[in-house]
Amino acid sequence: MKNYTTVGVSKAAVEALTRYLAVELAEKGIVVNAVSGGAVDTDALTHFPNRDELLADAANRTPAGRIVEAEDLANTVLFLLSKEAQMIRGQTIIVDGGISLLT
Repeated sequence: MKNYTTVGVSKAAVEALTRYLAVELAEKGIVVNAVSGGAVDTDALTHFPNRDELLADAANRTPAGRIVEAEDLANTVLFLLSKEAQMIRGQTIIVDGGISLLT
């Protein structure tokens, strides 16, 4: 994607930081994970001139049949905060409806 280099690099940095902090902060009882969303229709996409085309394409290609909504990400965070997720540490959870499986 054109002009996406800095975004891609910063996302990779967040994933690395998540892994390191999970180890570093574990002794203090702090659990660190990250949630990475696929195509989500937010204000962050307003700078893309072909925003509508990108979202439509993502929805058509996503096995789930739709783009990710903010609520999907929020539900993932809620799960990670639950007792059931206490052994998930240092992970980046990808919430993208399965589109990353195709690329």
